[in-house]
Amino acid sequence: MESQISVDARHQLDRFCRQYLQVTLGLDYPTEEHLRNDAFQQSIYSRLFSDDVQYTPPPRYQLRVLKELMKRIEASIQDWDEQGISDDLMNCLAVLLSTSLPSEETSAQQKAYVTYSLSSLTPQFDPNPSITLHEARNILAAAGTTGLRTWEAGLHLGNYLCSNPEIIRGKSILELGSGTGYISILCAKYLEAGHVLATDGDDDVVASFSTNFYLNGLQEASHIEGKELKWGHALTGGEDPRWNLGRHIDLVLGADLTYDPRNIPPLLSTFGDLFELYPDVKILIAATVRSEETFAKFPDACKRNGYRLREINFEILKAEEQQGPFFSDMAPVRLCIITKT
Repeated sequence: MESQISVDARHQLDRFCRQYLQVTLGLDYPTEEHLRNDAFQQSIYSRLFSDDVQYTPPPRYQLRVLKELMKRIEASIQDWDEQGISDDLMNCLAVLLSTSLPSEETSAQQKAYVTYSLSSLTPQFDPNPSITLHEARNILAAAGTTGLRTWEAGLHLGNYLCSNPEIIRGKSILELGSGTGYISILCAKYLEAGHVLATDGDDDVVASFSTNFYLNGLQEASHIEGKELKWGHALTGGEDPRWNLGRHIDLVLGADLTYDPRNIPPLLSTFGDLFELYPDVKILIAATVRSEETFAKFPDACKRNGYRLREINFEILKAEEQQGPFFSDMAPVRLCIITKT
């Protein structure tokens, strides 16, 4: 079907489908000239609403998008004798309308499948690289642990790593505050990391790692694992007295670790433990700057502890230029390299 649509139509189709599968709230709907095309409508159905779609967004989100899509298709029709609305899309809408669904507020707080397209990654073995996670994509930070969803800083850090894969290739990686595991999975699934250790201080978040590893075909992988790590607590080895089984760490990654100033002292304490174990390790942090005053506490703390902080210039793509993953370009995200000297 897609071979019958134009290059511009395919571009709009790809963008819309990627946004939909990421459960994006503000979708860029295709233009009328494409929406009234039979082949275009069938492509939307097969990629987003057919039974072949393995990991679908929550039903209420599907209903909201499909209702808006059908309204736009109907408005685009110029000649009802020659053009029409896909029967498959109409049948899908009928099923959703007859289904008992949770409220919009409840649905927003529930976990669902979210698929992030990795458009900045040069495809090698996978022509459409992506990461699927089970997360609460639209949950508010105040509603509970921030580890329930992937935040802008993580997506931006992922784009940077995709654009500079040599940073990860063959290296042993530790991620702090992994949350959904997006960065760790990216490093293990696509960036050829030698080993990845995803960590978080929340028990429920750590327990969810296995689900997200499975969704990305990493359930049997020996080069990625998850464990609990609470900042400010001594690094202990469990059954083996050596932390991380004595495995060397080349690079530490973290996204959105500094949004709460109360987290900075224990975070810096963990930095100190890591530098003691691995004096040459580099720490790469991505921080969304919601307040310059709040962010300034982090480099100040690094300086007081004798650590060197260097910022990396890597701008966020403007929202209209993004092809996946999609995230707000309103607040800047700083990328910082921290070293012992």
